[in-house]
Amino acid sequence: MLWSLIKIVVFVAMVAAITLGLGYLIEADGTGLAQARITLAGVEYTLTPLLMFLGALVLIALVWLFIQAFRIVIATLHFINGDETALSRHFHRNRERKGYEALSEGMMALASGEGRVAIAKAQRAEKYLHKPELTDLVTAQAAEMMGDRAKAEEVYKRLLKRDSTRFVGIRGIMKQKLAAGETDTALQLAERAFAIKPKHEEVQDTLLRLQAEKADWAGARQTLSAKLKHGSLPRDVYKRRDAVLALSQAAEIEDRDESAAAAEKAIEANRNSPDLVPAAAMAARHFIAQKRPRNAVRVLKKAWESHPHPDLAAAFAAIEPNETPDARIKRFVPLTRINPEHRETKLLLAELNLAAEHFPEARRALGQLVEKEPDARVLAIMAAIEKGEGAKDQVIRGWLAKAVTAPRGPQWVCENCNTIHGDWRPTCTNCGAFDTLAWKTPPQSEVVLPAGANMLPLIIGALEDKSAEVSVAEDSQRAEVIDISPKAAARPEGKTAAEPEDAELVEPGDKKDAS
Repeated sequence: MLWSLIKIVVFVAMVAAITLGLGYLIEADGTGLAQARITLAGVEYTLTPLLMFLGALVLIALVWLFIQAFRIVIATLHFINGDETALSRHFHRNRERKGYEALSEGMMALASGEGRVAIAKAQRAEKYLHKPELTDLVTAQAAEMMGDRAKAEEVYKRLLKRDSTRFVGIRGIMKQKLAAGETDTALQLAERAFAIKPKHEEVQDTLLRLQAEKADWAGARQTLSAKLKHGSLPRDVYKRRDAVLALSQAAEIEDRDESAAAAEKAIEANRNSPDLVPAAAMAARHFIAQKRPRNAVRVLKKAWESHPHPDLAAAFAAIEPNETPDARIKRFVPLTRINPEHRETKLLLAELNLAAEHFPEARRALGQLVEKEPDARVLAIMAAIEKGEGAKDQVIRGWLAKAVTAPRGPQWVCENCNTIHGDWRPTCTNCGAFDTLAWKTPPQSEVVLPAGANMLPLIIGALEDKSAEVSVAEDSQRAEVIDISPKAAARPEGKTAAEPEDAELVEPGDKKDAS
């Protein structure tokens, strides 16, 4: 309100001053005072104060017009030479507006799945903007969307020429090579991308997976350390995965008969992740080879506490390979007291008692597994128990027939794609995922017949009725039966009871029939 009042007062004062001035000039014009005389070409001109005032206004206007005309000429010359001027800035803003409009439309088309439209808009945007770091990216992604890998790779190669877009180009080509299955080239590109941006999580994961696939365990461990350093991996996960890589190194070194180095890596893997079953089993075997059974027992008990597994039981048995079945039962007591309700503990006790021919104890050890979790291994053990207790052949054949069609039970299953593996490995053979294998029962759709089941040795023995033997062979042609005995417990890994030199009968009275 006060400011408005001030403006009104100033306006009135200015009008009054102008009116007063004009009145003074008109009065002075009639008195002849303050007149100017100018002679031009012999003609004398007399200028009154009013005429002098008007002439000054005209002169000022002419000078202003001349200056503006001069500035326009100079600006035109600069525009022709390509220098930045107000006129050039006007045209530049106009082109920039059109370019960003086209770029925006191209990105919208890309998001909408219209690849051709996106490419066309990107080309129009490049015409106005001259910013290939933006338009080339839209073009490459649109080409990928359309399935035009050649064009996408061509555009990504253009991005390699500029420092600001080199990482984007390398990453784009890397993904192209991965899609084409060219993993060697993709690995090299991943290493280059990692060198440019070591904090990029996607590049870290891709590089780690490719290094694991190529068995570059040392390089993979360096990449894993970088993930921990840059905060993209929790420390507990890092220790687990580093243990997986150390175990893989140990297995590779072991294949080269470098036992000392293999033992060091295996023990390191077990120290980083005590619950990693393959690491515990390998570390225990090396401790046994070094005549350090107490260390082996400690490692196996720690792993059994977390994840009871047949490989741990086999390693525990290897500590004393030549002991009697009864002595073995006593020695296994510290292990079987850990996780007594776990199915693997119950199966282990049943198999140990079978080897000692304590058939009622073996049946009690199974408990309710036959009713609640009747997989192939449980049913095969039941067939052996029935055989040992003198059951009829029809009963034994019934258990065997059930074992043939029953689920196999826990196996090494990829948690990413549910692919079943016969042995543990650091990466999935199907999807290539790293450290995704878990010992668990696969989904029902993935269950296979137990033709290669990794059960402890068990053999049922020959049937007296030869015709019954034929029937059993037809019904269970893919079933494996293996022997549980001190000799079988010491059998090298990978050997099955189907090999005749390892076959032993559960019931001594049937040895004659078996021969």
